[in-house]
Amino acid sequence: MHTRKVFYGWVILAIGFATVVGGYICRNTFSVFYPAIVDEFGWGRGNTALIFSINVLVYGLFAPVAGGLIDRFRPRYVLSAGAIIMGTGVALCSLATEKWQFYLLYGVVASIGLSIAGWAPITALVGNWFVRRRALSLGILGAGFGASLVFAFVAQYLITNLGWRSAYVLIGVFAAAIIAPLTLLFVRKHPRDKGLFPDGVTAEQSVDLSAAHEADTQRTPWDRTEWTLRGAARTRQFWLLFFIAFTIMGIVEQIAIAHQVYFYRDAGYTPFAAAGFYSAFGVSFILGNLAGSLSDRVGRERMFIPACLICAAAASLLFFLDSATRPWLPPVFAVVFGLSLGSGPCVFYAAVADLFHGANYGKIVGMMVLGFSLGGTLSPWLAGYLYDTTGSYDSAFVLLIAALLASALMMRLVAPGKLSPVALTR
Repeated sequence: MHTRKVFYGWVILAIGFATVVGGYICRNTFSVFYPAIVDEFGWGRGNTALIFSINVLVYGLFAPVAGGLIDRFRPRYVLSAGAIIMGTGVALCSLATEKWQFYLLYGVVASIGLSIAGWAPITALVGNWFVRRRALSLGILGAGFGASLVFAFVAQYLITNLGWRSAYVLIGVFAAAIIAPLTLLFVRKHPRDKGLFPDGVTAEQSVDLSAAHEADTQRTPWDRTEWTLRGAARTRQFWLLFFIAFTIMGIVEQIAIAHQVYFYRDAGYTPFAAAGFYSAFGVSFILGNLAGSLSDRVGRERMFIPACLICAAAASLLFFLDSATRPWLPPVFAVVFGLSLGSGPCVFYAAVADLFHGANYGKIVGMMVLGFSLGGTLSPWLAGYLYDTTGSYDSAFVLLIAALLASALMMRLVAPGKLSPVALTR
């Protein structure tokens, strides 16, 4: 009896998921380390949030380089090296006593490592293995990002019982020890390295699909283009997507990651309750990413735009988070905000892959990560600065809502469904 083997692409996707979880734990737990560092050193929220902002900036500046590395070299060596650099930088934060030391270790060293083992190279790698299931594969990777948010509760437990310094050592060592061996042993760049074809189809099916794709009279001239970074940068759609990355993932996502625990603690909730709400946001973010795979059927903008509007409505609840007298509000916000925001990155990166596919995708997606990082550099510091000067996060809440509405409008202008219908990419 013939037994069909499991497509090795699923192994690649599983390792990608584990790499995303392990890597982004190092960054996305900052929200619970943030109050502990402020309490110990007495620094302002703006200056302390700058640690996170520098991390995001360096991460983004290095992303196009990281995407290029995965295009040119063996991914298993690139990803494992990045994991070791990142884990070392995070673990060494345990020795920091001055802001500049955090800026260097967490802001520069750890972020370079995360960029090398982060979103741009991983999505470029997985994109080699999955074409027709593009949004599904990106949704699973995005769920890994959401899973890293759930570890906030674990991080809070470690901080409470062992101190933030020991917690940083454990998290850094854990991330490197998980990612480096997995990627080094099992990652392969292309399906052809295993004698396979994308999506696990047979050789005959691959020929049939390629012929049908080339013969499809519905394919647009845009869809037939083999994109380079220079060619993509000459289009209006590239820059609209760049600024969507700036707003929804740079401003909205990074303010939520850096400051959300403080939203709850300022309202009077305990550190563990605040970490619990933040973890609920992470679980919802996971589900939102998985739901984003529906855009493979309904279209990118039809999923992305309503999600932005729902997310903006959820953000408006934060204006009423002024005390612990509304116990229903934090979980409702965390769940609705997490679900709607979670679908955004998955659908966004699927739209980028739809529009700018080809051998240079790693460099192109690296530029999108740069766009996110520019917004993510500004927003955590700005939210902390606004709090320091006004004593309230209300201005930051207005910024969240404005960024979400702008993201929806820009995706409407990109209109990826008209240029590269998702029905043609499945």
